[in-house]
This record gives sequence, C-alpha cells and structure tokens, in this order.
Amino acid sequence: MVNELLVVGAMLHLLGGLVLGTLVHQDASLRGSDRATELGAATLALGLVFAVGYYLRRERVGDLPPDAERHRAQFADRGWDLLRSLLLIVAAFLAATAVVGLGMSALIGAGILARETLEYRVVASVFQFVGFGLAVAGYLAITGEWDLLQVKRPSLRGIGLIAVGVLVLVGAQLVIARLLTAFSVEVAQNQVVVTGQRDPRYFLYMIPVAILLVGPFEELVFRGGVQGILRRTWGPSVAIALSSVLFGVVHWVALTGGGGSRVPYVTVAAVLGLVLGYLYERTRNLVVPAVVHGLYNTVLFGAQYLSATGMG
Repeated sequence: MVNELLVVGAMLHLLGGLVLGTLVHQDASLRGSDRATELGAATLALGLVFAVGYYLRRERVGDLPPDAERHRAQFADRGWDLLRSLLLIVAAFLAATAVVGLGMSALIGAGILARETLEYRVVASVFQFVGFGLAVAGYLAITGEWDLLQVKRPSLRGIGLIAVGVLVLVGAQLVIARLLTAFSVEVAQNQVVVTGQRDPRYFLYMIPVAILLVGPFEELVFRGGVQGILRRTWGPSVAIALSSVLFGVVHWVALTGGGGSRVPYVTVAAVLGLVLGYLYERTRNLVVPAVVHGLYNTVLFGAQYLSATGMG
C-alpha cells in the first residue's frame, strides 16, 4: 500500500507542478512581470524534484508479465512500444476522419442528413468514435495482441471503484475550475461545448453518445491500447503517466482559443486521465474506466445544459 501511494504521489507532484507552473506563469503575466517564464519554470521544477524523489523510492504498481520484466526490457523494445502506442493514436484519428468523411457523405447523398444541423453534428460524433473502435480492432487483428482487450463484468469492488472514480473526477473538475478562476487563467473551450451553447439540445443528445461510445472507445484506445502496450516494457506506473499525458495532448485539436488558453485544459485532461489509468491498472478491466469516463462526461453535459438553458 505504501509503494502504491508513492507512485500516486509521484504522479500528482509531476502533474501538480504542471498545473501550478501554468497558473504561476499566467498570474505573473497578468501582473506585468518580466520574469513570468522563470517563475513558471521554477514552480514546475519544484514539482519535478518531488516527483523524482517519490519515483526513486517506489516499486511498480502491479506486476509485469514474467517475459517482460522491466530489467529485461531493452531500450529498443521500449522505444518500439512507445512508437506503436503513438501510431495507434494516429491510426485512431485517421480512421475517425475516414469514417466521418465517408459516412456523412453517404448520408447526405442519400438525403438522410443535411449539413450544419443538430443531427449532422451528433451523427458525426458517433462516427468519430466508431472510427476509434475500428482502429483498435484493426490493430488487434493485425498484431494478434488480443490480451490488450481486458473486458469483463465488474465485481462488487469494481462497481464501488466506479462510484468513487466518478466522484473523484467531478470533484477534481470543480476544484481545478475554481483554482483557474481564482487565478484568472483563461481556459480554452472544447468544440463540443461551443456547439452545445448554440443549441443546448446538443448536450442532451451527447449524453447517450458519451455513455455508449465516448467512454468505451476513448478508453479502448488510451487505456486498453496505449497503456496496455506501454505497460509491458515501461512498467505500469510509467504507462499510466505517459498514456495520461498523451490523452491530454490529443484534446488540443478539439479546443478553440489561443495556445496559451489550451495548455490549462490539456493539463487538466491529463490529470483526469491519471485517475482513469489508475482505475484500469487496479481492476485490469476496461469496463471500469469506460463507465467512469462516460458518467463523468454525462455530468458535465448535464451541467452545461442547465447552464445554457438558464436552469442552473
């Protein structure tokens, strides 16, 4: 238990340093300081020092398969697994682009949908995550690594972790949002939120999409695929951290606003990804983080709907 807490402590210090470094930089910039970059970098360095200290004292979360213990994993093997995880993410987005393009063109050509309508945007979201699923299915079919697909009915403990996970994510979102507001940090908006603010009904349509598609297929890519691939040669703790960072970074393309306002959003997404990664590592069941992810998005969409309609 102590070693597990050391791993979590290292991750929190590293990502906490990123969050605080961003906040300090933004606050110093707003105050007209000419040393904003130095102050932000110093804060990040402090978090990094503590993270390294924790990491040196830890043991890995969970156990690696006997044929892929960390001391046997060569640098080339780790590099290859990192490359494969990156290629899987690229493949997921390329597949999503192809499915959305072909699927939407077919529906429009058949007269089923019209461009720039609410239904058009919802169906496009559905096709995007179907593309994610097809990319992972293709990867598994080509490599035969079906052991990455860890899906089973949650145990009673798993159900409890789902409830705790949703509460932790929602609570973390509220706390971080208040901190960002207190420091007057401008945060970019997700295009989903922008679309929903124009037509709040979009948020209601996206609730079933979040539960049935967003949660399952994003977790399939980042926890089952990326984290699963990295785990074998990098170790579980590094796999959780790297997959979480990549999970945060890919949200960049879905944001509106300048680069400076996107950094806090990406950082927060990476922090939330840590929780999902840890849940997957402890349960070895994709259903747990998928349900947590879907329910978390549902809470956000519900809150956005209430806000956009003046009910909240």
